[in-house]
Amino acid sequence: MEWTHLPGRADYAATLAAMEERVARIAAGDAPEAVWLLEHPPLYTAGTSADPQDLVAPDRFPVFAAGRGGQYTYHGPGQRVAYVMLDLGARGRDVRKFVCALEGWVIATLAEFGVRGERREGRVGVWVARPDLPPTATGAVREDKIAAIGVKLRRWISFHGISINVEPDLAHFDGIVPCGIRDHGVTSLVDLGLPVTMADVDAALMATFPDHFPKAAR
Repeated sequence: MEWTHLPGRADYAATLAAMEERVARIAAGDAPEAVWLLEHPPLYTAGTSADPQDLVAPDRFPVFAAGRGGQYTYHGPGQRVAYVMLDLGARGRDVRKFVCALEGWVIATLAEFGVRGERREGRVGVWVARPDLPPTATGAVREDKIAAIGVKLRRWISFHGISINVEPDLAHFDGIVPCGIRDHGVTSLVDLGLPVTMADVDAALMATFPDHFPKAAR
């Protein structure tokens, strides 16, 4: 497994092209599996299920067709993006299990900071209950999204991955309906009152990764 930190604000189109090239090399057996840790400049991405009506402010930031599953999401400074390029052909060829492992990885990472991340049926990503905030219009406890997940496969090699809100400008999410969900908000580790740095999150991601993605049998 090769871990790489991409410096600065990684250009989205260039990073996507580099990821495609790396995936092709992994599929050909010419490169090891990889995880890239990075931040993007402010932008919106549209997954294959994106509804144009969910792009509320189309002129606010650049919009990219991501090619991954899912709907609209935001990337920007203060958000840790982890692009995960794994050989699922050597890991059981189970896409559902892979997505579940990504969720479990995020949940374990959040737990390192005392945050309880949770899955929700019918909602991809990781959520945090907010009993400290006013309830929803239906009286239910509010839940905010803290991490997004979107994947794509080619020749059983995974693309894209996860994003965790560490300290992004949460107002930037207002230009979209994140992942098509209108009834809940977004949060971040710092928004939850935790003085967590990007380096802290990276250390937690790397420490918890092996528990969810054991070494592939090749």
